[in-house]
Amino acid sequence: MTANTGSNAGWKSRTVAVHGGARRSQYGEMAEAIFLTQGFAYPDAATAERRFVKSGPDEFIYARYGNPTVAAFEDRIAALEGTEDAFATASGMAAVSGALTALLRAGDRVVASRALFGSCLYVLEEVLGRFGVSVDFVDGTDAGQWQAALATPAKVVFLESVSNPTLEVIDLPMVCDLAHKAGALVVVDNAFATPVFSRAAEAGADLIVYSATKHIDGQGRCLGGVICGPRELIRGKIEPYMKHTGGALSPFNAWVMLNGLTTLDLRVKAQAASAQALAEALEGHPAIASVLFPGLASHPQHAVAKATMGGPGTVLAFDLKGGKEAAFAFMDALQVVLISNNLGDARTIATHPATTTHQRLPEDQKALLGITPGLIRLSVGLEATEDLLADVLGALSRL
Repeated sequence: MTANTGSNAGWKSRTVAVHGGARRSQYGEMAEAIFLTQGFAYPDAATAERRFVKSGPDEFIYARYGNPTVAAFEDRIAALEGTEDAFATASGMAAVSGALTALLRAGDRVVASRALFGSCLYVLEEVLGRFGVSVDFVDGTDAGQWQAALATPAKVVFLESVSNPTLEVIDLPMVCDLAHKAGALVVVDNAFATPVFSRAAEAGADLIVYSATKHIDGQGRCLGGVICGPRELIRGKIEPYMKHTGGALSPFNAWVMLNGLTTLDLRVKAQAASAQALAEALEGHPAIASVLFPGLASHPQHAVAKATMGGPGTVLAFDLKGGKEAAFAFMDALQVVLISNNLGDARTIATHPATTTHQRLPEDQKALLGITPGLIRLSVGLEATEDLLADVLGALSRL
């Protein structure tokens, strides 16, 4: 079996997304094979002993430790992201919790942006707090708060490069510089930026986390996650923790993700173009108090987004003046757009964060984060832009 990461071929990202990490057996198959196996047979006892001491390239022991299909996905996403290595996980939250837990121990301190997905907040506040890790939260868009928090040494800085669901954009190069001076490693949840628009490795992030469930699969089929970073961290810290605690990605899901990567660039750029058109059409609508989208000049961090991302992303949010009642009426009037809590799908999805993804947050925290009763998060899919505009504007006209 041969592997090709494409990392030294000088390929553009679209070519890497198609060919990077490909592994072909002696049969020369075009589509990647699925190695749907729990274990691996050895030619002799001495080989088994040697592999348990140290496995070589493309040598495997047990599916929880590694698998050829999973390794192909890891190699491809690492080449696309511009990192030395990657470790695939069972879900996006397995990637977040695995990255944080592998790096931290009792007595360590984390500095995190306040605007985070509800499950990320649970890991930081409930899980890590239970084991003696302290967490200080800051307004991720306020350089002064980062400077003050990182004037004291920290072990890890954690943030979403673009926050869920209010789309705050963090000045990642600035935060990475401050964090490294404070002795901290930077872990970035980069789901909204996508591997297509990401510049996280270039900005100095140490570990970059994705929910592959979102844009990488892109069609709502499978759960998956991945942690990208330098080989020393991935194989020295992340791999031992993940393989012993069991958060491995299944070979079948890895195969789905590999195929998702081949069209990622085309899909995300088309989705982002439609998101831009929708955001521009909604801005100033009489039923809407505000529209949040990094591609709009009115976005508070528009300049930061242009400097730190390769594109505005595929998700926008808007706040309906009529609150929860208007939000529910709007969603119920949609005919093309679906109501769900996922994002990054080929299908456009409307979400009411206050009652779903961020429902567990206390009301004062929702208010602090800008998660109002009228906030709608719209993950833009691959439908015709004209049909999406007609559907969204038509639903608004019924309010």
